Amino acid sequence: MAARPPFPPFTLQSATQKVRLAEDAWNSRDPERVSLAYTEDSRWRNRSEFLVGRAAIVEFLTRKWALEQDYRLIKELWAFHEDHIAVRFQYEYHDAQGQWFRAYGNEQWAFTPEGLMYRREASINDVAIAEGERKFDWPAGPRPADYPSLSELGL
Repeated sequence: MAARPPFPPFTLQSATQKVRLAEDAWNSRDPERVSLAYTEDSRWRNRSEFLVGRAAIVEFLTRKWALEQDYRLIKELWAFHEDHIAVRFQYEYHDAQGQWFRAYGNEQWAFTPEGLMYRREASINDVAIAEGERKFDWPAGPRPADYPSLSELGL
């Protein structure tokens, strides 16, 4: 099992770094890359779906990003303690018909000593938005370092 720094116990700096690394991976929209941050038997709750293991994570993310087109995500540290991190996040995407959405959510993460996530709990709500209401308009891939955070965007 490959280690994924930073490692618990987390500090403000290392927890913030872990959140940004996760955001960058998810913005790659590469299910295989994202799955490597989780243990082989990682347990997820994503909305009303329950997943176990990397293969299930890859299948889920492949399906997700086929439906959620032009996906852009911002995560922000909410709280941390030892080997747990809580984040709030928002992402924007459009469906096959061109309707844009902003998803609002919270996640709770639990990590092994090697820095791999073994548990992820996500609660998410989607709100339809007009294309002109979009706030996440950087080119595909990681959010640029100088792009505002959720708090800086007033979200």
